[in-house]
Amino acid sequence: MSTDLQITPLDSWLDTGGKPLVIAGPCSAESEFQVMETARRIAEIPQVTVFRAGLWKPRTRPGEFSGVGDKGLPWLTRVKEETGLKTTVEVADASHVEQALKHGVDILWLGARTVANPFSVQAIADALRGVDIPVMVKNPISPDLKLWLGAIERIHVMGIRKMIAIHRGFHYFEKSIYRNAPMWEIPIELKRLVPELPIIVDPSHICGRRDLLESIAQKALDLEMDGLIIESHFDPDKALTDAAQQITPKDLQEMIHSLVIREKRGNIDFENKLEELRTEIDKLDGELLQILAKRMEIIDEIGEYKNKNDITILQMKRWAGIIEDRLAIGTHLGLEETFLKNLLSLIHEESIRRQTVIFNGKVGGSLKFEV
Repeated sequence: MSTDLQITPLDSWLDTGGKPLVIAGPCSAESEFQVMETARRIAEIPQVTVFRAGLWKPRTRPGEFSGVGDKGLPWLTRVKEETGLKTTVEVADASHVEQALKHGVDILWLGARTVANPFSVQAIADALRGVDIPVMVKNPISPDLKLWLGAIERIHVMGIRKMIAIHRGFHYFEKSIYRNAPMWEIPIELKRLVPELPIIVDPSHICGRRDLLESIAQKALDLEMDGLIIESHFDPDKALTDAAQQITPKDLQEMIHSLVIREKRGNIDFENKLEELRTEIDKLDGELLQILAKRMEIIDEIGEYKNKNDITILQMKRWAGIIEDRLAIGTHLGLEETFLKNLLSLIHEESIRRQTVIFNGKVGGSLKFEV
């Protein structure tokens, strides 16, 4: 996959003081009071350069709050005038671009759902032809690097050179603590393909909950990403959209102060490869845990079946056969025998415990079996 993008350096058009870029503001602009109150508090955080707020909100179902629309644009103008912060807003069609430009919004961004549709991206790109305004492009919902890069290229073709990519995580069908899986290997590969393109991270949409924000923000900085875009609301619990992932400006300031900005560590290729391998381990661990959970579900079914048919829990002949078979398979795959015995013993102990609960309706004592 080759690229031929000419990107204007971030520090030549946005003064971040040599530090990572920080963009903050509410998920949705809800009222002029809410926008101004949040903006005033955010303006007290020196690391924040740009104020964000969603005006046009793509919602999953009709009837949900879909933003205040054009009515909120004068509020962003007021934010600029009273706080000095630059402003950014999401645009999802050509009319949004037209209105945002008319009201002097400083930076536009394309959301994940928009980026997933090349027709929508092209319509926005056409509206930007010949316009000199910075544009940020979020990754699409699906983990598709080509689709992400294609959206960036469509905007670039129209003459936009001040560009930023936003990593906001990817929809993942498996259960996870995250709202959107980080899949760090994808933005890392984008950085490799287009090293001059700044990439900032959206911990709010990756996490979906406040308590995880700091760890993801720190991870982004450790991976030498170029900044953060974080949702902040002066009263997040009452937010009309994404309340669980927004934090107060005060908490935002405390989080920023706690983040460690490390010196460049030299060989970025080494760090990227290491992160790819760690990401693969994370995926495999997740799969391993799901397999174990499924195994225990089947154990429960066996326990129920044994109980109904008055069959004893412990079947030594079956257990001996399992040990012989699993040790043969595992050692052939290069696993050490003692490790396998310990692992199988733990699994068997938990299996017996669960079946004992089914038989007796309570947790039995500590059951251990030598393997």
